[in-house]
Amino acid sequence: MSVEPVSTRDYEAHPRSEQLQLTKTEIEEISEMLLYEELSRARIRDLEEGVRAQRARGGARAARRWKRVAHWAARRAERYQEQS
Repeated sequence: MSVEPVSTRDYEAHPRSEQLQLTKTEIEEISEMLLYEELSRARIRDLEEGVRAQRARGGARAARRWKRVAHWAARRAERYQEQS
């Protein structure tokens, strides 16, 4: 039983006496697979950019929220100091 190379690097490092002959159908299938792979990578990049943008907006939102909490706490502290 022989083991076939798994990656491109393995394939290029593997000495072969015979040339690899691909049919037109095989070439088309490989091309289609590579197109789908590139499409998947593009979708992943888009999702990552969206997450980064959402996190950037979230930082400003969190700052506004903490500002409101701090304002509420200051008013509450003033009320309790007036009562004492």
